[in-house]
Amino acid sequence: MKFATPLTPGKLIQRYKRFLADVLTAGGVTVTATCPNTGSMLGLTTPGSTVWLSESDSPTRKYRHTWEMIENDLGAGPHLVGINTGKPNALVAEAIEAGTITELAGYQSLRREVRYGENSRIDLLLSGGHDPRPCYVEIKNVHLMRQAGLAEFPDCKTERGAKHLRELAAMVAQGHRAVTVFLVQRDDAEIFRLASDLDPAYATAFQTAAAAGVEMLCYRCKLSPTEITVERRLEIADLL
Repeated sequence: MKFATPLTPGKLIQRYKRFLADVLTAGGVTVTATCPNTGSMLGLTTPGSTVWLSESDSPTRKYRHTWEMIENDLGAGPHLVGINTGKPNALVAEAIEAGTITELAGYQSLRREVRYGENSRIDLLLSGGHDPRPCYVEIKNVHLMRQAGLAEFPDCKTERGAKHLRELAAMVAQGHRAVTVFLVQRDDAEIFRLASDLDPAYATAFQTAAAAGVEMLCYRCKLSPTEITVERRLEIADLL
């Protein structure tokens, strides 16, 4: 996924009200950017960190800039981390169509945001092709890393995430295929696990869903100021 124009760097002043961040641009101007992330962003909001912004020329937008990435250093040098939770659905769809996510290849139709379950929408619904079963795909953005090389999810409690796992398990019980894709928007991750200490209920829902037949996949991304691409699969420690 290429950005319409290359991202521009700045220094984070503060994130506040969850959806806003003040950034000092390279040109010395302070701008308020939209922060498209509802999570805690644990470890990714340190003032003074280098961040990367996109800019919109839409006349209807209140804030022209969007916070897309931050540089994070756990001792092995800075790495780009994608914090925009609006990107993973499109990234996974693009990777499926490109054949990068081989476990989800071979379907003829890909639809987004389809209603299902308890008043929910599935991120992607795949159908047709080699498998007669429709495939329900839920996508989770991963950016938490507290230990070098180890990506984790979630970064705070997510009752909504546990609900999605229960709904996917219900789809399997109805004879469908269901998959959760954890998309790691950072290229310094080597393995993935659940942050069970931050949300024990989600970890329990994960294990219950996996036992019910929900497939769990994790892929990591390669990031630059010009594009993000899905790169390769990571092992999930909780399933080893």
